[in-house]
Amino acid sequence: MSTEGLSRETIVARLRPHARMLFWPGVLLVAVAGAVGYFVGIPTVAWQQLGLLGIGLVVIVIGWLLPLCSWLACNYTITTRRIVLRNGVFVRTRQELLHSRGYDITVRQNSLQTMFGSGDVLINTGMEKPVVLRDVPSADLVQAALHDLMEHSQHTTALGRRRESTETGQIGDWS
Repeated sequence: MSTEGLSRETIVARLRPHARMLFWPGVLLVAVAGAVGYFVGIPTVAWQQLGLLGIGLVVIVIGWLLPLCSWLACNYTITTRRIVLRNGVFVRTRQELLHSRGYDITVRQNSLQTMFGSGDVLINTGMEKPVVLRDVPSADLVQAALHDLMEHSQHTTALGRRRESTETGQIGDWS
């Protein structure tokens, strides 16, 4: 098999869900830090001050650090050959979709996503549930890019198959 028709796989885009999802955890971080800073001097007993600091730390870890880690752990990589979805903080999941397989792409936006230009990109591969790229920035641009990549990949695959069949003499050899 010749490799002259094969092109290198290049990264087209690396995406994450919109950073808007970190707004409320950020507000919580500022509020808890302010409240702990204000109230830590009120108790005169050391164990009460430490207890207040401990409670504040637990709230910050659960309300700010875990959402931040969850956001950082979710990413989508679009290359010239495939889409790679990675997510999960404690259990990592990786899923790949080849452009050459063909799929249907839909963009779903609620009113808040429309204001920020983001949206959910649903990729129907023919399986039970569609694959969802959640709250992707510039969802319409992502949809257009995926359509172009899928069309190019299918065109390249068809040309490769046609070239292979002519090299082996399968086309036009009916006698």
